[in-house]
Amino acid sequence: MSSLRVAQRATRVLVAGGSYAGLAMTLNLLDLCHGFSPRFSGTNAPADKTQQAPVEVTIVDQRDGFYHLIGTPLAYTSREYAEKAWIRFQDIPALQTPSVKIINAGITQLNCQEKVATVTEISNQQDTKIPYDYFVAASGLRRTKPSAPTALSRKEYLNDALEHIRLVESAEDGVVVIGAGAVGIEIAAELKTTHPHLKVTLIHSRKQILSSENVSDEFRDLALGLVQESGVETILGARVNKVIKKSDPGTGLTSYEVCFVDGRHVKAGFVVNAISKFHPTANYLPSSALDEEGYVKIGSSTAFVEGTPNADYHYAAGDIARWPGIKRCGAAMHQGLHTAVNIHQRILSAQNGITPQFKELDPNVPPMMALAIGKKAASYTPDEGIASGEDVLNLFFGDDLGFAICWNYLRLGEAPYKGERLIDLGDADVRNDTQLPELPTNEPIQA
Repeated sequence: MSSLRVAQRATRVLVAGGSYAGLAMTLNLLDLCHGFSPRFSGTNAPADKTQQAPVEVTIVDQRDGFYHLIGTPLAYTSREYAEKAWIRFQDIPALQTPSVKIINAGITQLNCQEKVATVTEISNQQDTKIPYDYFVAASGLRRTKPSAPTALSRKEYLNDALEHIRLVESAEDGVVVIGAGAVGIEIAAELKTTHPHLKVTLIHSRKQILSSENVSDEFRDLALGLVQESGVETILGARVNKVIKKSDPGTGLTSYEVCFVDGRHVKAGFVVNAISKFHPTANYLPSSALDEEGYVKIGSSTAFVEGTPNADYHYAAGDIARWPGIKRCGAAMHQGLHTAVNIHQRILSAQNGITPQFKELDPNVPPMMALAIGKKAASYTPDEGIASGEDVLNLFFGDDLGFAICWNYLRLGEAPYKGERLIDLGDADVRNDTQLPELPTNEPIQA
């Protein structure tokens, strides 16, 4: 007997952003709609056909690929690492399925009442309207270099990173890094570790590093010790007044003079301004969905709070969302999982009439942080307290600033399911038997 039957229209999910939160939401939702447990659950069970539902996910991102943001300090220090830190979406096996569509564009407006998004394509600047059933804001924060590359294509990013590395390597008078927040610390330490011969100086206006982070003085002191142990020189409590760039016509070399408010100055062959500047990318959303700083107001289900039309059909995950805790990729992926589960529950409720059971975020998120500082790392978690060492670096970052950990946890290298899925054919569906690939049982990094 034929297995064909009338199929329901696939639920359309539009995702703004293809980074940690957006990919976590997309891939866990595909698992659930195939009838499997979400990949982050660590369970391996046969497909449950009662949980299956046709779904189409469209990811809109201005970049042409996934960029491993955590690896930025190393991407702008090592040529080999720069090559692996940015992977085009078309080269990520897990996304090569008819259920996922990638559009290289930016969202310019969202009509929450009509459930229609206006996007502007990067290649031709043409506007397109995309209707959706559910929307997920996962476009993160707009960061400036060196916190993140500003390039939108892998080719442009590589040109920028390799030129940055060339300038670092030719800095005969050493490199000065201004700003000892998390970004500046990791940049300075990676520079010294990758180029041991290079003089690296880290400058901070306050007397303690990590002065803007919600961490203890004990953690700050531990991190400072690791910075100095890595060979980085530090100048604390000194505010930079200006940086003077000088060019030698004879040699073609460029040098810099870093001038302090107190009259002191430091000579450098290259300067990295690591004073982080960032803001949410939610300007496409109605003001009713945002707080005074531009973050998306969400409830514990990650859905928009009341006040925006169709709030229950609009979600936010990752750095763009207003939620307690330090912004981390682990938290972004965790929120992506919650979003996937809750959207799946709503789909099943509409399809099968079940009572949805939503997954709720814990509002009590304690501060936690992990910093890769050269060949060691410093960490703070509520359960383990403060720790440091090479073993801590391996635990939180591995040997590539967390690239392999994130790649494997998201299972980006695995081909999408080819069977045991409901395919929307307009008037029929096709089912084939397959086995669930082995799921990871360990948790991802928390940094």
